[in-house]
Amino acid sequence: MGPSSQLNVESEVESLELRQENELTLRDLVNVYRKRHRVIYGTVLTLGILCAIYCVLSTRRYEATGSVQIQKEASDGMGLDSLMSDAGGASDALEANIIIQTQASILESDTLAIRTIENLHMEGTEDFAPRWNPLGWIMELIPDNGPKEAPGTTLENSPERRRKALKVFTANLTVKPTAGTRLIEIDYLNPDPKLAAAVIDYNFQTRFNATNQASTWLTGQLADLRTTTEDLQAKVVKLQRESGVYSLGTVDATGKEMAYSGVLDQLQQETSALSMAQQNRILKGAIAKAAESGDAETLSGLSGNTMIGTTSMANSMALIQALRQQESLQQGMVKEAEAKYGSSYPKLGELRANLEGIQKSIKAEVERVRERAESDSAVAKTTEDTTRKFYDQAKNEADKLNDKGIEYAIARQEAEGSRMLYEDLLKRLKEAGVLEGLKSSNITVVDPGRVPSKPKKPNIPVYMALAIGAGFFLGCLAALLVDTLDNKVSSIQEVEEITGQTILGATPVIEDIAKALTPDGRNQVPTLGDPHSTFAEAMRSIRTAVLLTGGADKSRVILLTSSLPGEGKTTISTNLAVVLAQTNRKVLLVDIDMRRGTLRHKLGLPASVGLSELLAGQERVPQFHSIEGLPSLDILQSGTPPPNPSELLDSKLSDWLLLWREHYDYIVLDGPPLLPVTDAKIVHPMADITLLLTRSGLTERAQLQRSFRILANSSKHFVGVIMNGLRPQDENYYGYYGYRKYSYNYGKDGDAKSNNQKSK
Repeated sequence: MGPSSQLNVESEVESLELRQENELTLRDLVNVYRKRHRVIYGTVLTLGILCAIYCVLSTRRYEATGSVQIQKEASDGMGLDSLMSDAGGASDALEANIIIQTQASILESDTLAIRTIENLHMEGTEDFAPRWNPLGWIMELIPDNGPKEAPGTTLENSPERRRKALKVFTANLTVKPTAGTRLIEIDYLNPDPKLAAAVIDYNFQTRFNATNQASTWLTGQLADLRTTTEDLQAKVVKLQRESGVYSLGTVDATGKEMAYSGVLDQLQQETSALSMAQQNRILKGAIAKAAESGDAETLSGLSGNTMIGTTSMANSMALIQALRQQESLQQGMVKEAEAKYGSSYPKLGELRANLEGIQKSIKAEVERVRERAESDSAVAKTTEDTTRKFYDQAKNEADKLNDKGIEYAIARQEAEGSRMLYEDLLKRLKEAGVLEGLKSSNITVVDPGRVPSKPKKPNIPVYMALAIGAGFFLGCLAALLVDTLDNKVSSIQEVEEITGQTILGATPVIEDIAKALTPDGRNQVPTLGDPHSTFAEAMRSIRTAVLLTGGADKSRVILLTSSLPGEGKTTISTNLAVVLAQTNRKVLLVDIDMRRGTLRHKLGLPASVGLSELLAGQERVPQFHSIEGLPSLDILQSGTPPPNPSELLDSKLSDWLLLWREHYDYIVLDGPPLLPVTDAKIVHPMADITLLLTRSGLTERAQLQRSFRILANSSKHFVGVIMNGLRPQDENYYGYYGYRKYSYNYGKDGDAKSNNQKSK
């Protein structure tokens, strides 16, 4: 980034900071509206056109509306509770709300929707026709490994068709309970008004006939169920006699009926006896195994155990335990004597003899226990075998009874279930019969679905109002955004804030007058072609300001420049020279932009010797041109573009200016732009007053700020600012001059009359 670009950025930041110092007021918003009203109106117009196109192209959709009343349901079939009890207050209100919400959910249910679609053949209508969807088309490109729907299947058995149909149906169906009432309103949208009304009527009719259908079905089922129940009861009685099971007429703690069977009672007794015999045999066998080992220590450990059984066996075990204790004591005495007196101690033999006697007694007692345990084990085995024979006999009898008992239990259970189902259905049938006589359903149709006379959508007035409102809102946002992002100078206030001084004048946009041609084909000068135009008045105002700035002696050489090309320097220079010449003063207009001079082309002057030839010394006598009707105005074009225009201006222009000052009252210099080239900076100190031109909507704030600083810091004479390109209908212009383009008529009639008198 070069120094010039960096300085532009810094200037733009300073300009933005200067603007942020001022708080946003309502007047600022109004100014934004006036300045950016085309953005707002364009947005409103765009949305309005789009809305109009949508309203023209969209399908007309008709809405059929119906309503039903949900009556209060009694807790019993005949409504006795509601007749004999007081109102429930808050509980009744809550219950009523639950009932209404339930009925509304039923009316929105998928089952009812599928039934409606199938019975009214809605899948072939316009709403259900497949439409191209970019997202759906992309999803179809992805392979689907799911099951394919066979052609001709019902809607219920086609998941994908069902999903799409329900999506369309529920999108057009609206079920909404009316607050504070028992009414439910149902709306349905469809391009066919008759079909929309048919959907409402079918929903009502389906819910209205629900109770009657249930009653008819119950009636058909009841006769068969009663016959089946009677047959099952007879079968139960027969099987009960054959099974030998007798009912006691009482129930147990669990509520089951108590019954008695002799065969089962005998089997239970034999089972208990066999269990005891097996337990006794196992215990006796365990003792026999312990005794068979001959281990006195093991047998002594059985002393006091409940498994021993008989008293004699228990005494033997206790004796063995006592002998074991004596043996242990005697062994201790022998070891103590050996340790104390040695093996030659005389009493040691006596102690050992006592120990051997005790050990022999233990062995003898163990042998007796072993023989007795073997005998007890054999007896227990025999007892078990005998008990098992009786058990097997009882079990065979019970097995024969079991088959009949199972059949009896199954038949009894079937008969009991059939009886309960019959009683429940009979009760419901009675309730349904009573309700059918009083009110066929708790739903009462208030307003059936009627064929609508005009479409519901599109609602053109509402849509257009919304489009205009949304357009105005979005347009305001867009205007604020554009104004925030726009770094162009667009108001006089901005120019004065950036430069820090009051502008010298402002000119409006030149429209038709700038395009008019003179008879010889040249462009018409606005101040000559229409002297009463707003532009001509603005130029005369600038002329007055220039003359009053610093006195006449310091306003002889006037330089006009701008930040960039295309801001209207030549137009303003030409018209300023014209209005100065109209005061009967000698004026010279010089095009000093020798790089891209446009004065000759705009005035239609023939090519001739110009400023470049004079400064280069190729010509010594300038060739001036004039405008018809203004003999006091001389014009010098820029001439052939030289290779070194800056050097020529710096070295020779001041000499010619001294010469021209002697012959002309005012010298207007149509200068080059200030920022792209240095020519204007060179000529600026030679002038008596410099006018910096800025164009509304074209000059950037940073460019204006930099240009003004360059001019103000490089010379001590007055630097004025002129704003160009304002629209007369904008506040920036009529707020400055006090009139709009179409309201300026001051002096026109009088001038016309005076001109007519002069011509006469």
